[in-house]
Amino acid sequence: MKSAVVVFPGLNRERDMVTALEKIGGTPPAVVWHKDTDLPDVDLIVIPGGFSYGDYLRAGAIAARSPMMDIIRDRAEKGVKVLGVCNGFQILTEAGLLPGVLMRNASLKFVCREVKLKIANADTAFTGRYSDGQVIRCPVAHHDGNYFAETDTLKSIEDNGQVVFRYAEGSNPNGSLNDIAGITNAKGNVLGMMPHPENLIEPEHGGEDGRALFAGLLN
Repeated sequence: MKSAVVVFPGLNRERDMVTALEKIGGTPPAVVWHKDTDLPDVDLIVIPGGFSYGDYLRAGAIAARSPMMDIIRDRAEKGVKVLGVCNGFQILTEAGLLPGVLMRNASLKFVCREVKLKIANADTAFTGRYSDGQVIRCPVAHHDGNYFAETDTLKSIEDNGQVVFRYAEGSNPNGSLNDIAGITNAKGNVLGMMPHPENLIEPEHGGEDGRALFAGLLN
């Protein structure tokens, strides 16, 4: 699978993401700067975590208005898979590629720790190597991960099986509605998630619970 990692000013997890994709897939992804005028022909586009533009205005709000996002939106409409992690999730919601918003954590504090994630839908391109109801470990590091959606929108994504990950066993770090940690779009080819699976892919990280997400995609 050919992949690309898109970098905006202020992101700081692009190297982690590049390493995960290369170690698991065997091929280094293209690294694309946000001001580039085109993306290579790839099967997977990844927006990694960090603090694009210093999270000014709202987390992800400025990056979402980059011309690069128009290109990503066009590719997503054509079925290309898009993964946004942490700030990438925020950017995808701000750009309208995913429903809902990510607000300040309920504690109003930055949270950096490991959480438990429950696989809420294993029947997606991103979670096929997991099983429904499986609980995995995954680190989080964010200040604005509190997922919110209007009542009708929330009901729609729940009914459509678009909730893919939930915080489990009382580990919700931010107050997200329904313990939501990750969702897809209606077509299922765009995934946004707050936890960082790229940081738990090998024993040296303390576990490999995040590896299956990438292995399933890349294979």
